[in-house]
Parts: sequence; C-alpha cells; structure tokens
Amino acid sequence: QVQLVESGGGSVQAGGSLRLSCTASGYTYMGYCMGWFRQAPGKEREGVALMRTDEPNNAYYTNDVKGRFTISRDSATNTLYLQMNSLKVEDSAMYFCAARGGRCWWAPSHYDYWGQGTQVTVSS
Repeated sequence: QVQLVESGGGSVQAGGSLRLSCTASGYTYMGYCMGWFRQAPGKEREGVALMRTDEPNNAYYTNDVKGRFTISRDSATNTLYLQMNSLKVEDSAMYFCAARGGRCWWAPSHYDYWGQGTQVTVSS
C-alpha cells in the first residue's frame, strides 16, 4: 500500500516561492507515475506536474505552471518535490501528491494513491 504525506504549503505574496514535499512509502517497484494536483474552492481537481519514477529527466507540466514550477524526486528518500516560483494569486489551492502504477495521466481519476493535501495561499 502506497502512502503519501505532503508538507510545505503556506501563505506567500504574489511573486514569491514555496517548495512542497511529498514523502512516499510502500511502493515496491520502479515505474510509478507521481504527480502534483491542485484543487481550488469550487473547482475541479487538476493536474499540475507529473513525472515517472524511472524517468527522472522527463517531466510534464500544465501550461499554467510551465516555466514557474519544477517537479523533482529524491530517490534516496523517496521524496517528491514541487518547487513553485513566481507564484500568482490564481495558484492558491489545496495541493495534493498522487501516485499510480504505469504511465502518467492528467486525469485525477486515474490515480490510486493520494496524500492528504497541503494548502497554498498566494496573496496580492
């Protein structure tokens, strides 16, 4: 059973930076897709950044965050990161870490494992 625990959310002014962390345990083989999703009040959950654990040099970003956010993973500690720079008010949301076996998908419904979420609030 994969367990995911996020941390690192908080409040920041527009233009600032935050780094989210997701510590993963319980998966027994390489080849998972791990990603960051977010959900703002009244909106659907959406994918932000994805990567496969066996392809550390490949990452996928939604257009809204491309060039501002960076997903990475420390294989030694099984920790997934999301570095968020040049934050905008519209980036405010609950951010979730998720994982699934196999290829990456943008649709949240494809993911089997979820963390509890960490809140990011960006003020103007």
